[in-house]
Amino acid sequence: MQIEERIKKELEENPALEEGPEEEAASVTTEEEDRTEETDKDRDEFTLDDYMDEDDIPEYRLQSNNYSKDDDKRTEIPFSVGSSFHEYLESQLGLRYLTEKQKILGDYILGNIDEDGYLRRELENIVDDIAFALNIDTTEEELLEVLGVIQDLEPVGVGARTLQECLLIQLHKKEEVTPEVANSIKILLNCFEEFSKRHYDKIIAKLGISEAELKASIEEILKLNPKPGGGYNDPFNRSAQQIIPDFILEQSEEGFDLHLNSRNMPDLRLSPAYNEMLQTYSGAEGGNKKEMKEAVQFVKQKIDSARWFIDAIKQRQNTLLLTMNAILNYQNDYFVDGDETKLKPMVLKDVAEMTGLDISTVSRVANSKYIQTHFGIFPLKYFFSEGLQTDSGEEVSTREIKKILQECIGGEEKRRPLTDEKLTEILQEKGYQIARRTVAKYREQLNIPVARLRKEI
Repeated sequence: MQIEERIKKELEENPALEEGPEEEAASVTTEEEDRTEETDKDRDEFTLDDYMDEDDIPEYRLQSNNYSKDDDKRTEIPFSVGSSFHEYLESQLGLRYLTEKQKILGDYILGNIDEDGYLRRELENIVDDIAFALNIDTTEEELLEVLGVIQDLEPVGVGARTLQECLLIQLHKKEEVTPEVANSIKILLNCFEEFSKRHYDKIIAKLGISEAELKASIEEILKLNPKPGGGYNDPFNRSAQQIIPDFILEQSEEGFDLHLNSRNMPDLRLSPAYNEMLQTYSGAEGGNKKEMKEAVQFVKQKIDSARWFIDAIKQRQNTLLLTMNAILNYQNDYFVDGDETKLKPMVLKDVAEMTGLDISTVSRVANSKYIQTHFGIFPLKYFFSEGLQTDSGEEVSTREIKKILQECIGGEEKRRPLTDEKLTEILQEKGYQIARRTVAKYREQLNIPVARLRKEI
């Protein structure tokens, strides 16, 4: 999208550049260029900096009262968007019966609620803030009373100061207090630390409940929303990130067909009209030589700038294709069916050596580009990984080891989840010489908690 905007901007600012197939463009002949050089013998070389200089800006662009319909912002119709999370809370609070002082305190408290819906600032500190900022004397008791009103707003659980309080607010708002809800409240009130650490045996012993009752209560708690603010969904403000792939890889009987996705990128060429204009000015005789020279310089500068831009776009396309082709050739087995275990270890240096490009160039391509394959859309950095040797001396990708870890943890007995030590033993039995701390690092990269937190009953 950025390159599309850049091309659009260049087309608007440089009249010597236009859309169309390059072969249709009228080029400046060698004879015409020689005449131009003769005319411009004493002209200093123009650079891109000269082109961007303010002296070249057309005079009409400097007039504030000279604009087209496209430039006229006064007739724009404002776009109406929905309310934000905090505006949603303020609108609800405005419907409650509060004194003037309570309304001020309530608005101040709402300003301290974060996007997750929590009030993470201590009431004692808010008392001092209000006294300093608003010159209003209040107490923690007054704030607590207003906070109680805020905690009664939607979404349920908003205004909580801790996760424990957030979950309890949601349970207390249940219309029907079932045995599971009652036990859940007891667990959060009396055994929250044991619950967070999954010490289920201690909870059963402390509350005198059965394992089945504990399991039912845990399921009830897991239905609650730990981030009430994050669940606020405004259809007007919702923004969905759409990924547009830079490369399209198609598979055929002959092999792979890789090409750039140039859906919204037009072909660029030099303007034939500007080439003719340069020819006319260069061959003209008589008249004001100074004005003729300035006209030739201006036209020549615009053409040079357009050529530079076209060459830059071509160089970008060549760099992208060169890098992606190197990745495709190196990871050919993987691209056949998308099997992660077939990914070879590959780092930026490998691709830089294959292409002859600088590592920083490869890094920029890998960090910001996507490819569409027959098994999904992936960022290019997905294909990079470190290597590890097996007992047989074969080098495998760390992604293969991570996949084995996921499979082991996915098939483990949840009552007795596999520890990092046990996972290390399993991998070593499969021929992967790996240390326990490395297993822990890969597990964390996969966002998998430790064995104790994976325990279920």
